[in-house]
Amino acid sequence: MNRKPIIAVIGDGSLPKNSHKEIFAEQLGSALNAAGYRIICGGLGGVMEAAARGAHASPVYCSGDVIGVLPGCSPDAANPYIDIPIATGLDHARNFIVANSDAVIAIGGGSGTLSELSYAWIMRRLILAYRVPHPAGSSETFADWSAVVADKKLDDKDRCPEIPDDRIYGIDTADDAVNVLAEKLPVYLSRPVCAGKR
Repeated sequence: MNRKPIIAVIGDGSLPKNSHKEIFAEQLGSALNAAGYRIICGGLGGVMEAAARGAHASPVYCSGDVIGVLPGCSPDAANPYIDIPIATGLDHARNFIVANSDAVIAIGGGSGTLSELSYAWIMRRLILAYRVPHPAGSSETFADWSAVVADKKLDDKDRCPEIPDDRIYGIDTADDAVNVLAEKLPVYLSRPVCAGKR
């Protein structure tokens, strides 16, 4: 591959300050950029902004490493850490574009994240999902989609018969994500292209 792989980071559109998901997303953004990946996201707040901010903090960050695919028509709506804002005017339909990346990493998330996970699953992309710990006393009570789907298949279709352990790979740390990408992404990217599918 003659380009940096593009990893989608998806999840909650808003987060409490210093929540586990915000901290994890920022750590993930930094780790992904340091490992040589570009990031694509929905370009707004929450997980998207935290991951983009983390990428900017990476010691190897270069301008252009963070892409935001915005639901609206104005590139000015992007969070301040987006290098390349793509204003689609597609509202939630832009989720297909975000999911059509080299791999997808989900952090929490609601119905929008579930749609991106579904698109990525259908397109046979490598998918990672944060297991989302909920410490005692936490106000984060929603059963986040990334935690629900981690370590599972999204349906019973045998979407990648050439990958015996194909599933949504659960992760707990940013290092886990980088390690799974290093091991699995070459396998997913090397599959033959057939009927428009990788």
